[in-house]
Amino acid sequence: MDRVIAAQVYNRICELGSLSAAARALGISRPMVSRYLEQMEKWAGTRLVNRSTRKLTLTAAGEKVLLKTRTLSQISQEIEDQSAKDLPSGTLRVACAHFTAMHMIAPVLPQLLSRYPQLRIELDVNNHPVSLVGERIDVAVRITDNPEPGMIARRLGECRSVLCASPQYLATHGTPQQPADLAGHNCLHYSFFAGQSWHFLTPEGESLSVAVSGNLSASISSLLMDAAVKDCGIAMLPEREAQQALEQGLLVPVLEQLTPKPLAIHGIYQSRDYQPAALRVLLDEIARYLS
Repeated sequence: MDRVIAAQVYNRICELGSLSAAARALGISRPMVSRYLEQMEKWAGTRLVNRSTRKLTLTAAGEKVLLKTRTLSQISQEIEDQSAKDLPSGTLRVACAHFTAMHMIAPVLPQLLSRYPQLRIELDVNNHPVSLVGERIDVAVRITDNPEPGMIARRLGECRSVLCASPQYLATHGTPQQPADLAGHNCLHYSFFAGQSWHFLTPEGESLSVAVSGNLSASISSLLMDAAVKDCGIAMLPEREAQQALEQGLLVPVLEQLTPKPLAIHGIYQSRDYQPAALRVLLDEIARYLS
């Protein structure tokens, strides 16, 4: 059997999660798909998938082979159609959090999809980290200063935050005058920040961390903003999220002498080699928009 075709069939099995779905998508019989999978396992010398009546899951070896077969398929496609290798096309699967989707990716999509009609974007909006290999993600756009090791991380910009609360909350509970005052306030914070500390830069450029606590944490910044607008407490919000509420006076800045420490925004993907044109143009557009 043709190993390139076997690799392409294996990629489709992994993408769709079943042999039957892969057979329908490829227009071939299920037994033929099964034979291609057997060929891949014989080639790899190990079991690649665990089969059950309800689902198909990759083994650890299967995940490693998937990285190689995706690369092999990309190389095959580039050789087959060299003239079109720089034209963004096909499906690009993108993982991101809700805030990132709404404020960094959604603004660039209309023009990008209009310019490249053969391009299709699939957004996996999830506030939990995902496995790029296991979830078959081409690129994750994340706000973090510590991208996971072993991946390629392209810096796209930075996310600046603002500490704020509603005028009514401050009128009722008082306005903090110094960082230590935050200990006496209800601080609305992100679920994933271990230790629940807020990090600032002083006017002298020195780092300052303040432990905070409160009765509400969430992984979605828009929920924290709504709670702050409704007088629930003090929140540290992305500037892009809070801008309209600040302009309307629904929120006001707190401790303006301090600057919340910015976080880097990265596009994270698996390999520098054989990078799809679609991935490159999407990251270029996001970086241009953030600048």
